Amino acid sequence: MNIEISEVANLPSRFGEFHVKAFKEGEKEHLVIYAKNLEEYPIVRVHSECLTGDALGSLKCDCRDQLEYALQLINKEGGMVIYLRQEGRNIGLLNKINAYALQDKGLNTIEANHQLGFASDERTYEVVTFILDYFKIKKIKLLTNNPHKVKAITGVDILERIPIIMASNKFNEDYLDTKRDEMGHLI
Repeated sequence: MNIEISEVANLPSRFGEFHVKAFKEGEKEHLVIYAKNLEEYPIVRVHSECLTGDALGSLKCDCRDQLEYALQLINKEGGMVIYLRQEGRNIGLLNKINAYALQDKGLNTIEANHQLGFASDERTYEVVTFILDYFKIKKIKLLTNNPHKVKAITGVDILERIPIIMASNKFNEDYLDTKRDEMGHLI
């Protein structure tokens, strides 16, 4: 795996003071945000980019709430967020917006992806193994509701899966139901 790695920098934020390091994998630039008190068995959140949720505060998903919760938790207890540039479950921003338009017409998130010619989830996690190995981390507590992510992350022992349950709202209830009922998310 050919990956370019940045220097470490400080990142003071409204969630705490962190270190950041970027990992460039081809055209994708991933970010690792980690607590200054990185524990031996850290809490790790593998978070895929969601511009509409993370940056714009979309209520159609729970991404921003999960990201903010993860940052608060790792600031308090030590750990890292591995922020993967896999917008829209790795179908890209343009296709994600097209999927949103199909959802506006009544399709669920999986049906919309299929209509556009994609699997329900196109994400991959090989770079996570590379990043954890870079930090010499062999055991983690994984902050996720996604059982596929637990299986897909290799090269480390997952000591514990920590749920990350966020409150639903009238705009994301069906989306969360689909994640639970059709994708097997533990919510």
